[in-house]
Amino acid sequence: MNITFLDASTVDSGDINFNEIKQFGNLTTYSNSNSNNTAERIKESEIVITNKVILDKETIETAENLKLIVVSATGYNNIDLKSAGDKNVIVCNVVNYSTQIVAQHTLSLILNLCGQTHKYLYEKSLWPKSPIFTRLDHSVNEIYCKKLGIAGVGNIGENVGTIAEAMGMKVQVLHRKESSNERHPEWKRVTSDEFFSTSDIISLHCPLTESNHHLVNEKTLSLMKKGSYLINTSRGGLIDELALATALKNNVIGGAALDVLSVEPPPIDHCLMQESIPNLLITPHNAWTSIESRKRLIKGIVENIDSFIKGTPINVVS
Repeated sequence: MNITFLDASTVDSGDINFNEIKQFGNLTTYSNSNSNNTAERIKESEIVITNKVILDKETIETAENLKLIVVSATGYNNIDLKSAGDKNVIVCNVVNYSTQIVAQHTLSLILNLCGQTHKYLYEKSLWPKSPIFTRLDHSVNEIYCKKLGIAGVGNIGENVGTIAEAMGMKVQVLHRKESSNERHPEWKRVTSDEFFSTSDIISLHCPLTESNHHLVNEKTLSLMKKGSYLINTSRGGLIDELALATALKNNVIGGAALDVLSVEPPPIDHCLMQESIPNLLITPHNAWTSIESRKRLIKGIVENIDSFIKGTPINVVS
């Protein structure tokens, strides 16, 4: 069986072993692929693994031997599911591999913003010049008794809320009429206006859909407390980025920390990449990238292929 991993560099920096995948057949790995070479690379493949490489209608239709697409991620919007279904190609994803580390990264961003840690770390040369034993140049806030607003109480959002509660925070959840989520009923569900106006820190953990695109926008930012913080480790499209840049420049909110943007990697002239924007932390979509998380991801890929070969595919999205 021919297996092709189109963008192995998205999960491997030289510290991942692919031998478990090789047990199923002839594995060919590419660091990355694009629209110019993807079709050629998978034309003989029965199984294709992709993280972000797009498999559109034309590419899927020309892959005559294709039987299984494994998305090495939770999101699968890079796959033309209809075309896959029309060819009886099974598409499956991997879930719950990064819950712990994304929650950890989220709390790290919160703690850095509240403690202004990033500023003090970069200004270590100023400490010897201080006239007193400490420095009080940047205002530090405790998270204790602060209200954390969570949008999306899936596995990651739930984990973040649980850790935050253990650290003394109060948790509330953005209410959605169409949601049947009953996790942590003790966490108050609130309307959008109340959510944005009463939360001291807002953390986004929901998938990007048509209904929540630009959930954070000029209006909702204007509702937020002047000193509040916005955290996004979910999807860049949840935020109107130009509106956020403007809000930060005008001190509408206290700060923001983002691990995702609407375009990745961002263009150098992206509105949020300006050094002049105050109290903005940006990490390069690496909240999920712990070695433990990436090993769990490989294990998930292996389980998907193994189940498919046995005739009982799991994690099927199409």
